[in-house]
Amino acid sequence: MKPSNKKELSPEQRQELLGVLKTRFQNNMNRHKSLEWAPVLAKLDANAGKLWSLCEMEKTGGEPDVVGHDNRTGEYFFYDCSQESPKGRRSFCYDREALDSRKEHKPKNNALDAAAAMGVELLTEEEYRGLQKLGNFDLKTSSWVKTPPAVRKLGGALFCDRRFDMVFVYHNGAESYYAGRAFRGSLRV
Repeated sequence: MKPSNKKELSPEQRQELLGVLKTRFQNNMNRHKSLEWAPVLAKLDANAGKLWSLCEMEKTGGEPDVVGHDNRTGEYFFYDCSQESPKGRRSFCYDREALDSRKEHKPKNNALDAAAAMGVELLTEEEYRGLQKLGNFDLKTSSWVKTPPAVRKLGGALFCDRRFDMVFVYHNGAESYYAGRAFRGSLRV
């Protein structure tokens, strides 16, 4: 899918993305066992802005898929489900403050600003652990997760990965960035 500066999709982009999302949904029923595609499609049809955000997730390598449903609100949860951290979002530090604090060798962006520009949220540690119950993700890479304000105030940020068949949560300076670390987004539709 070609990049667009507008936060709307052309009819062709929309159809292409919906085809990709439907195929992924059908090929990964273990992520959403009790859900059907038709109600998800109806929600997407009613939320053009959310569809644009899903396209941004897709373009940056996130492979978004439905991972849950809130019966109370009727919302569906989409997470980035790529095997490894999304390639188009790697080598970002944690947030704008961390990016601005670097005097040299600045990364090209930061996770929080990139997520906001895409209209998504970083996964929380709890959401990340939930994702890992649906498959084995980040076996070679890692992903920034939402960091508690108290940790961030002290200059740190949290990231997660899966090694030795366990999910680990680590800390790093928020200004750090690595070629194997990105962020995974979540979107409620």
